[in-house]
Parts: sequence; C-alpha cells; structure tokens
Amino acid sequence: MTAFLKSDLFLRFLGGFAIGAVGMFALQPNDDHSVLTPPAMAVSASAASAAGHATL
Repeated sequence: MTAFLKSDLFLRFLGGFAIGAVGMFALQPNDDHSVLTPPAMAVSASAASAAGHATL
C-alpha cells in the first residue's frame, strides 16, 4: 500500500484533483444574490429592482 501511495501514478492523480479543486473555486461565477435564496426568488428580486430603477 505504501508503494502505491508513493507511486508516480498516485501523485499525478492527486495533483489532478488539486488542480481541479483550485479551478472550481477560481472559476465559479460571481452571483450577487445569497446562496440561501432560491433561484426563482433571486430572479424576481433582481427584476423588481430593475423595474424600480427604470421608473427613476
């Protein structure tokens, strides 16, 4: 088992997961609504604020 953990295959496999994790956090979209807000509520809230700005 220790030979497998020190093998080049395992280290490359682990490195791929590390690169993927960094990419997932670096490339995630920047949404301005809360994570706890359901998407339908976030869309209606942003549409309501856009309608409010349009009347100004």
